[in-house]
Amino acid sequence: MRRAVTSDSVLPAPPAPGGAGSAPHQDPARPPQDPARPPQDPARNPPDPAAGHRLRHARYAPWPYARLDVAAARAAGHRPHPIRQFVLKTRSRCNLACTYCYVYEMADQGWRGQPPAMTPATAARAAERIAEHAAAHGLPRVDLVLHGGEPLLTAPAALAGPVDAVRAAVARAAPRTRVTATVQTNGTLLTRGRLAALATAGIRVGVSLDGGLPAHNARRVDHAGRPGFGAAARGLRLLARHPDSYAGVLCVVDLDQDPVETYESLLAFAPPSVGLLLPLANWSAPPPGHHPGLTPYADWLLAVFERWWHDGVRRTRIRLFEEIIALLLGLPAATETLGLAPAATAVIETDGSIEQADSLKSAYEGAAATGMSLDTHSFDQLLDHPGLAARQLGRDALAAGCRACELVEVCGGGHYPHRYRAGEGFRQPSVYCADLQVLIRHIATAVHRAAQAPTTAARRTAQSVTERTAPTAGRRTAPAGQAAQAVPPRAARAAAAHPPAVAS
Repeated sequence: MRRAVTSDSVLPAPPAPGGAGSAPHQDPARPPQDPARPPQDPARNPPDPAAGHRLRHARYAPWPYARLDVAAARAAGHRPHPIRQFVLKTRSRCNLACTYCYVYEMADQGWRGQPPAMTPATAARAAERIAEHAAAHGLPRVDLVLHGGEPLLTAPAALAGPVDAVRAAVARAAPRTRVTATVQTNGTLLTRGRLAALATAGIRVGVSLDGGLPAHNARRVDHAGRPGFGAAARGLRLLARHPDSYAGVLCVVDLDQDPVETYESLLAFAPPSVGLLLPLANWSAPPPGHHPGLTPYADWLLAVFERWWHDGVRRTRIRLFEEIIALLLGLPAATETLGLAPAATAVIETDGSIEQADSLKSAYEGAAATGMSLDTHSFDQLLDHPGLAARQLGRDALAAGCRACELVEVCGGGHYPHRYRAGEGFRQPSVYCADLQVLIRHIATAVHRAAQAPTTAARRTAQSVTERTAPTAGRRTAPAGQAAQAVPPRAARAAAAHPPAVAS
């Protein structure tokens, strides 16, 4: 099937900035003007922004943009999967200036050209497109995420506007579709008024924080360099008093911080779930501490896992660990960062442009761009964009070594942006391949041991995993306790003690 879907043609790698043969300030996605031809008249020949995006993508990421034949993939049986999660960038600016932020500090600086805020007219057009897509595919549920920038820069009275617009449009076009909504914030602007407005609209709140102590959050500062932790901590304490509105905390792994201290300090804010995120990095921009033969991120995460797994009381869910356990047990994935489930997320920027997941902004300038907008394109058209189509191919989108790996159904090749290499694209193993193998095998061993002699803690974890809320409808769940009493073949294979084959 792969031969029918892809081509082995290779484009030259993008020139290094300032290197031999490169012109200063020249956009590598824009071909030089032929001096023998007069310049084009934009009034008669308006530029095609999508063509510029295609050229840039093909230059920086031949896989998938120059090698994936979407029509051939469809002919080979790869059906598109509808979008189920819509990220609304209601604000393109932020009140913090976190030094590692992928939106503002990494490869893509597209935020500079975006309007500061999404207008009500753009929100209304997004609502129409989302309702159209839900009706066309009979979706039982769509999930909205208000994002930024910092979405809480919006006044309390207007916070729920985009969600209200989507719910009204979906009620008209697809009345059987349920709409859920969350807002992802840095927490510094949480107030009683904003929480009340969000709760009234049924919008849950997720907060990004790098630990429960000021030292953990040294990189989360405002534009004057002042720490943002104090305001975020106040907002989280307020949110903890409203558990029905509390979605959880996202935390980027920082090797400089003690893992168990980081985890236990976050528990002081009573999060219902904790998302431990590997730093956005790739083969051309490796993560801090990345060295062949070492697995510092697995070591960090496993210190937290051991504390969490053996705790007599399950005080929070840790999504990364629960997803690995679920996949080891043969349950479907609830995340795009693991497993082989098709990507089903679209991003709508403040100007109404339609983009892919904005974590791609860590790879190269314009990596998330599609050249599509709400005014000119439907979400069905997005499904045939090579960038999204590639993320729906499952095993066929992976490097040969990943396809042959016994952990592939759990790892899934790793988070898509982590696979990037400049001039080659997204068909490498994850830059965290070694860490993921160690992490998955260790967790598989813990699950295997729990199956032999299930403890109260293991049964409690099993129930948490098999009954967790999924972002997509129709998740199959197992009876409580099954995870501690049965280990499918994939978990037993992953628990094997032989040395893994690690990508480098």
